[in-house]
Amino acid sequence: MKTKTVLSVLGKDRRGIVAAVATTLYEAGANIDDIQQTLLGEMFSMTMLVTMDEEQCAFNDLQERLAADGERLGLQITLQREDVFEFMYKV
Repeated sequence: MKTKTVLSVLGKDRRGIVAAVATTLYEAGANIDDIQQTLLGEMFSMTMLVTMDEEQCAFNDLQERLAADGERLGLQITLQREDVFEFMYKV
């Protein structure tokens, strides 16, 4: 089952952030559909639209893998299902 997700990354800028997240997504069989990143001084912010195949990697497993990346890199990484994200921010 294909699941659309929103991935958010926030933390102090450092080398390897995009590479680490992209590698984790690749290893889980996920696809990056769109990406936007910004530097605000030393703060790094990135948002990705990602399609994942839950037959290859369960949503909760990918959340755990990304949380481990976040802990290792000192970042806040959040993965949400796109429909939940849209519902939360609906006006």
